[in-house]
Amino acid sequence: MTATSGPAVRPDRIMEMIWGYAAPIILATAVHNKVFDLLDAGPKTVEELATASGNSTRGLRSILNALVGFQFLTKSSDGRYALTPESSAFLVSSKPGYLGKFVEFSGLKMIQTWLPLPEVVRTGKPDAAVNQQRTGDSFFQELVEPIFAMSYPATQAAGQALGLANAKSPIKQLDIGTGSGVWGIGLAQQSPQVTVTAQDWPGVLDVTRRMAERFGLTDRFKFLAGDFHEVDFGTGYNLVTIGHILHSEGVDRSRQLLKKAAAALAPKGTIVISEFLVNQERTGPPMGLIFAVNMLAHTENGDTFSFEEISGWLQEAGLVNARKIEPGGPVGLVLADKA
Repeated sequence: MTATSGPAVRPDRIMEMIWGYAAPIILATAVHNKVFDLLDAGPKTVEELATASGNSTRGLRSILNALVGFQFLTKSSDGRYALTPESSAFLVSSKPGYLGKFVEFSGLKMIQTWLPLPEVVRTGKPDAAVNQQRTGDSFFQELVEPIFAMSYPATQAAGQALGLANAKSPIKQLDIGTGSGVWGIGLAQQSPQVTVTAQDWPGVLDVTRRMAERFGLTDRFKFLAGDFHEVDFGTGYNLVTIGHILHSEGVDRSRQLLKKAAAALAPKGTIVISEFLVNQERTGPPMGLIFAVNMLAHTENGDTFSFEEISGWLQEAGLVNARKIEPGGPVGLVLADKA
């Protein structure tokens, strides 16, 4: 045999990917069993956690040690487990940034909908498209509240870019596909001038009403039930928000929706779009590429898009000054104005 120069190729990354499904299920199981909530009061041994949670010591020990390996927990020399700053901020149910419900939904439920992916790739179609009211209304009723905390920081970044805190005149906001109402809630909190028309399917609006009431903003909300491709939005809005909607619609329906949204804007009004953006070459970032596969598994034509694609559609809809804001994390914002 002839010796080869350079480093040997290793299968480490492939082996990590083979077991990649394990991490979200382990994390979701820990959330489901209140591990992070129990540790918020202070470090505990596995025996103490087993007693407090009603789980077996053997079962918890394996989960806890894996979470240490994932750096969501620490483990002291005397066997006590503790939160990290990351898990304390996002996995404790009493904290404002809590993502645990989304972790549970994704790791214990949505992961099952990916299992038919080989057949979906063969046909190019999912078993049931969730962006249709027949199947999607109940799906999104479960999903929208768990992802509230994912979108909330982006609403704060958008509000700052729009200067809402200094607004002196009324701002009428249309929130298309409102879901949990996070875009209406997050922007209304930044200015008493903001009033919101929240649009979505009737079942989803039940969740929106509950969330608006939770934040004490019911008197600032109106509700518009129906499919956003069919319902009459009206006109004269100073602000239109479209939070994580385009990825489910595909190219043609997204272009149609943006033209309809632009028509609802008042002169000098602004549209704000929140999406998992990809680069023009579709080589990154990974979250945007993974989410494109998620859309393959759940919609008939959904995909993720680049800033350049979306800004082109906005220009086609008659809007100007398209610009991108990166508030951090996987979410990107695209803004444009009506001349």
